[in-house]
Order: sequence, then structure tokens, then C-alpha cells
Amino acid sequence: MLFLLALVGFLSLGLSASINSNRRDVDNSDTAAVDQQTQQENAVVNFPPARQTNQHTHDPTILHVGDTFYLYNVGEHIFIHTAPSMAGPWKHVGSVLDGNSVINKGDRAAPWAPTVIAVDGIYYCYYSVSRAGCRDSAVGVATSNSPGPGNWHDHGVVVQTGTGNGSDIAPYTDSNAIDPATLVTPDGDAYLTFGSYWKGIYQVPLAKDLISPLSTTEPDARHLAYEPNKGGSPNRKATSVCGDPTGPHPIEGAFMSWHDGFYYLWFSHGKCCNLDKNNLPPAGEEYSIRVGRSKSPRGPFIDKAGKDLVEGGGTVIYGSNGETYAPGGQGVIRVGETDVLYYHYQNKTVGVSFSDAFLGFNPLKYVNGWPVAQP
Repeated sequence: MLFLLALVGFLSLGLSASINSNRRDVDNSDTAAVDQQTQQENAVVNFPPARQTNQHTHDPTILHVGDTFYLYNVGEHIFIHTAPSMAGPWKHVGSVLDGNSVINKGDRAAPWAPTVIAVDGIYYCYYSVSRAGCRDSAVGVATSNSPGPGNWHDHGVVVQTGTGNGSDIAPYTDSNAIDPATLVTPDGDAYLTFGSYWKGIYQVPLAKDLISPLSTTEPDARHLAYEPNKGGSPNRKATSVCGDPTGPHPIEGAFMSWHDGFYYLWFSHGKCCNLDKNNLPPAGEEYSIRVGRSKSPRGPFIDKAGKDLVEGGGTVIYGSNGETYAPGGQGVIRVGETDVLYYHYQNKTVGVSFSDAFLGFNPLKYVNGWPVAQP
């Protein structure tokens, strides 16, 4: 598991790509925002329904070890569930951490958005500590020789933003150190991808121990994805640490996978979580799952229309459909010979609050090198 590792809306996506291509010389941020929303609205009716589970989850990450699937997600000390298949039934078996995170930031009792990888018999759980709406955050890591509970050692900070050692060095000066995802290449090179809102998603190389950056003074960071259009007005009390004075830039939850010569950078775009069923975001502004690809794990990542993700690109692979609403917090796992996209989503018949989110998944097939969600 070295890699933690549409034709959905194909006609409408292709049309949007053609339109975007013809407009490039006259494009501006308002036109780009309209094109992006139109693309999702046209494609939404063609997304297959989620393969549903009865498992509530948020920001899931899944490993397949032997005959058992392990689900790690937001919960006290990072919940661990096990199941015989992706569909479940899932059973809560414990937590990653024995107590609060050793990092003295944010919600130490319920770290966010874990990502777990296995390398040479060691399991690495990267997690986030933060406070909603602020970027005084950190990515931490815990390790174990088993994927289950009971034997994890919390090593603390890998990178941090807002305050603390190293936070005054770019890109930590204008990013948010949450939503970690780690990729190890066949050559043994390791990269930590992170970021939420503010200036978007960044990547830094990790040291061979996988628990520290390759350099604390010269991080060799790459800017991989960004939403240049603001998704609303800034909070009048916004600062550079709590709230973005330029307005919210809704991009987060990056994950990287590999398939047939390409690295794929997945991310969540739009508004999620704690939604009000009586005041939902305009269609197309809720969470959706998007992707770009590159021949290099360091990018640049380009979408199907040829647009760089740093310039606001991102092909919509999965979005709201039927009862499935605002899917995101995604990952990709290889099951047999098939890549499977998994994510959390809201079931409109149940509710749209944070705690209402369910685990869903869909197999992927690749058409001309682009992933397409399957029923």
C-alpha cells in the first residue's frame, strides 16, 4: 500500500473544455467561476449513486490489510473501524491515540482528517490539529507496527502553520497545515501534501524516517492547487490567522494516487459540513470531488481541459446526485485490480450536519487516462 494510495458528464465536460479553450484569451475570474459551476450542474445528473454504507464518518482513510479493511476517521483520538468489505458492516474497535495529541494546538482530543499508509511493516497515521476557521494548525504523525488500536506512538508535529517552530517560513506563512496526505514513490521518495482554504494545497518532501520534513529551513515546497475565486465575502474580523481577509477560497482535502503512468491529485472543492438544510449553498457550490494529473508527483497537475490546478483547474469526478449530497474528503484504494474512490457524503433524507455524514464509495474506470466513477 505504498500509494495512499465523468465518461461521467463526459459530453458536458468536453463541451466546457471546448468553451474554456476558446475563451482563454478573454477569461476572467467571474467567467471562470460561472464556467466551473455550469460544468458541475450539467454533469450532476450523470453521476452514479454512491455505494452506501451505514457507517457515519468524516474525512475517511481506508487500508486493506489481509482480509480486513481498516477505516480511520474523525472521532475521539481518531476512530478505527474494521470490516470484511468496503460495504461493511463496520465495527468500532478503538482509536489510534491513547489520549490527546501531544501537539498543543486546536482540538487535541479529536484530530482531523487522518491519512494512514503502510511502509515496510510500519503504519503511519498523519493527522491534523486545528480550530475551525483558523490556520494555527499542525500536521502530526503517529506510528505503529499494527493497523489496529493499542500500539501507536505519537511523534507530534511534522509541519505547522500560524505559530510554532518553522511557521515563519514559506509556504507555512500563508497556508493551513491540515488535511495531510502522504505518498511514497517506488524510488522511496516521500511527499507530504496538505492545505485547506487560504492559498490552497502545497507539498513538501519528507525525510526517510517519514515523520519529519526533509528540510526545516528550505522546504522545497510546491504549490499544487488553488481556488483563485473567493467563495463569499471575508469575515470583517478576519486576520491572516483566523479567517482569510481576501475571502474564503474553498479548496482542501488533497489526496494523491497513481495509475498507469500518471499521478492524480484529488481534492474537495466547495462548502461542506455543518450545512443548514433550509439554506443550502447554491447548486454547484457545495462539496464536489475534483482531480488533475501529472507525470510527476511534484506536478504541475493539469485537469482534463488543460488547466493548471493552481489556476483554479480541476475536473469534477463526483458530485451531488439524488440523495447523495456534497461528497468529499476523498481517497482512492486499490482493491484487487480496481481503483475505488471513497469519500464522506450527506444523505439528504437523513440530514446535512457534520455528524450526519456517511461513508460512500464507487469503483473507478479510466477513459483516456481520466477516472470515471462507476455505479
